[in-house]
Amino acid sequence: MPNLRTQVAIIGAGPAGLLLGLSLRASGVDSIIVEHSSADQVLGRVRAGVLEQSSAETLTRLGLGERMTAEGIRSDRIFLQAAGRRHHIDFGALIDRRVTLYGQQEIERDLLAAHERAGSAIYFDAEAVAVHDIEGGQPRVSFEHDGATHEITADFIVGADGIDGVCRRSIPRQEITLFDRAYPFAWLGVVAEVPPSTEGSIYALHDDGFAMLAPQSAHVSRLYLQVDPHELVANFSDARIWQELQLRLSTPGFTLVEGPILSKVITPMRALVASRLGYGHLFLIGDAGHVLPPTGAKGLNAAIGDVAILSAGLVAHFGGSDIRLAGYSDEALRRQWLMQQFAQWMTELLHRTPSSSILTAPAADFNYQSQLARIDYIGRSVHAQSSLAEQYTGLPF
Repeated sequence: MPNLRTQVAIIGAGPAGLLLGLSLRASGVDSIIVEHSSADQVLGRVRAGVLEQSSAETLTRLGLGERMTAEGIRSDRIFLQAAGRRHHIDFGALIDRRVTLYGQQEIERDLLAAHERAGSAIYFDAEAVAVHDIEGGQPRVSFEHDGATHEITADFIVGADGIDGVCRRSIPRQEITLFDRAYPFAWLGVVAEVPPSTEGSIYALHDDGFAMLAPQSAHVSRLYLQVDPHELVANFSDARIWQELQLRLSTPGFTLVEGPILSKVITPMRALVASRLGYGHLFLIGDAGHVLPPTGAKGLNAAIGDVAILSAGLVAHFGGSDIRLAGYSDEALRRQWLMQQFAQWMTELLHRTPSSSILTAPAADFNYQSQLARIDYIGRSVHAQSSLAEQYTGLPF
């Protein structure tokens, strides 16, 4: 049995796990990363990427800014739309902050390239991954790889293995509470080979449901439609998708450019937060500890924030101080709940509530009229726009 030793064992080679490993390496802390999927599968996880200003700055500081700067879109605005009227929320003018639109799979590609250059130890295609002795002084990770059993002894284990990973489930049930919410709608997301029709993302509330246009690059756009969570992708032809998008995103003088649809997927809307992100010598980052509905574009940024806080704590620990590490869970959860409330607010603001999810249909109609009024208020109030801009572009780490 190959026995390995490292300071930090990281389970999960998504953006959170890879970024933590790179951040630790930059400060002289060793790590080994274990991932159950193949490298190709990891790179094939196509997701959106709206980077808050602090997130983009973090990636740049770690040497990951070159391709992001060249190929990403730096955006200082979004548009809120309702009742055929579009409101311009100008982040630059309001608070002098911006976001960067850069696909998550491209960040993953940059991270893997950086690890390859650094010669990092990453075990892809790992099977039967398990953690042991997380309450003791010698936590271990065991896994199968290339037909052999491996074991890693570490000072700490970090779970970056997602909502269904082994790490959070390794914390005794009586020691952790999950705050969970499922929304009564889902997103049909498509990637289209078409130049963006606007300079910023459009978030639209329509009588038929939410729609969104999000630029990804000079030649690719992401578009979303609110659908029933039980819908099937097979029920949506390309023609039907474009017809719905044209209807829901329509405003006077606006032209939605159509093009080939490269992919389509339906994603349920869910929020989840674990009551703790640390237990013994085990810490959780990213989706292993919390999941956000995508409306506020906070999922990836929440993970980057976790990494920044935990990395600082681990580096300080190996430097002789445990104050920051002991406070990791509380600090990260305070930030997480601020992001959750914003994602919840955006979700409830912009989605048509199905009448079947409320006791009576008039309640759904009441909600809709209230939503229209709230969006109208935001469009008229510089203070409301500034609050939205501050939260959308990101709180500092």
